[in-house]
Amino acid sequence: MASDSPQDAAAQPGTLTQMRTSEDWWAIWCGTLLIVVAFLAVWCNRPDDFTQKITGGEAVEVSSPLKPWLAKPNKWDNSPLDSFYKPATAVASGVNTIQGILGVFCVIAVLFTIATQIRGLSGAKFLKAFPVVFLLATLAYVMAAQSVVKAYNLEYALWALMVGLIISNTVRTPEFLKPAVVTEFYIKTGLVLLGAEVLMTRLLALGAPGVMVAWVVTPVVLISTYIFGQKVLKMESRSLNMVISADMSVCGVSAAIATASACKAKKEELSLAIGMSLSFTVMMMIVLPAIIKAVGMGEILGGAWLGGTIDSTGAVAAAGAVLSDRAMEVAATVKMIQNILIGVTAFCVATYWTTVVERDPSADRPRLMEIWNRFPKFVIGFVLASIIFSILHGTLAGGPELVDATIKGSTKTLRGWFFCLAFVSIGLDTNFRELLPQMRGGKPLILYVCGQSLNLCLTLLMAWLAFHVVFRDLVEQTAR
Repeated sequence: MASDSPQDAAAQPGTLTQMRTSEDWWAIWCGTLLIVVAFLAVWCNRPDDFTQKITGGEAVEVSSPLKPWLAKPNKWDNSPLDSFYKPATAVASGVNTIQGILGVFCVIAVLFTIATQIRGLSGAKFLKAFPVVFLLATLAYVMAAQSVVKAYNLEYALWALMVGLIISNTVRTPEFLKPAVVTEFYIKTGLVLLGAEVLMTRLLALGAPGVMVAWVVTPVVLISTYIFGQKVLKMESRSLNMVISADMSVCGVSAAIATASACKAKKEELSLAIGMSLSFTVMMMIVLPAIIKAVGMGEILGGAWLGGTIDSTGAVAAAGAVLSDRAMEVAATVKMIQNILIGVTAFCVATYWTTVVERDPSADRPRLMEIWNRFPKFVIGFVLASIIFSILHGTLAGGPELVDATIKGSTKTLRGWFFCLAFVSIGLDTNFRELLPQMRGGKPLILYVCGQSLNLCLTLLMAWLAFHVVFRDLVEQTAR
């Protein structure tokens, strides 16, 4: 994120200079490079008769040659070593993720070391600290991959945050590690990769009712929660109020990062919002499916409710899978539609903060350049990746196969690692003693609980209207 205090547009470096030194722009460069390499690898690996078979309506299998070189720890039962290597038996195939994990380490280490050096920082210090941060992220992945833990859907994000928090609040984060604790750089790069997964063409299946749920409820909840925090709770920090509102109403951590950049929130405020988000996400992904089953709610309505309320995209899919495959599909679609609002939310918050919150009444009307300086640039990479991959998916011969192979074979794995590294970094950068003043009077918690309660009720009402009333016939047709 940028500095805590607002800066005048004139004090901002030029756009060309920012493109060379800014963390946001380098997230775009790194993410774009990874996406391009991943797609070209799949393109070059396609069969010679790929186009002819696709044109003739034949099923063609295409894969990424990078997949064996990019992996994460595998599921294990009794020994954590099984997540790295397990020999094949007569009843089960073998596991060897060592090569893939080392591949991820090398890719991120080299890419970020070069980026750090070009930005004018010490690439050597980053490279010295990064192996330890990566080792902690690997530990979090291993803990989340245990079969019992996995059954309870306790995802890597929670374990990564806990690992970092334990270190920072006991022995404290060593100074030599801090050059590699680049939370925003990790997650912004991961968000650019996420853009390739948010395909607008896939939204057509449940587009109309999904848009009605996600794009109507989200702004209403965000604005209502922000006003509630300012007018009723009288929260001192407007930026904390806004980050919590966006985190809870849009899509969790991703929206929190983008919004925090737009309103210049402090790192402690972002950590507090993310900590609450993860805690409630774990509870909701367990409790909501149980409630849906107990009241006999339909799988489509239940899936839409999950997709519009649970913050994490991964948690949404996991909670939907507890109900049924159809519920998981609906939940994931609604969440993807909601994810599109990340960029819209960041732009609107940047505009509001520049023209209203931090505007000097005695000064002239804020210029567009001030909004541009405030706008989190990495969102551009997210939006462009979404648009380009949507076009490739919808217009290129064999587009769905090529795009799916690119995402599943490389970019999704890398995106997961970037997010895991970000959560570890958040933990390493967060000290509860510094967070206590932010929790004074319990206002942030009250804000989140009240806002999420409104979100739950309004999303359920809108999901019922969209899927059972307004677009009932369309939903029944797609269900056949």
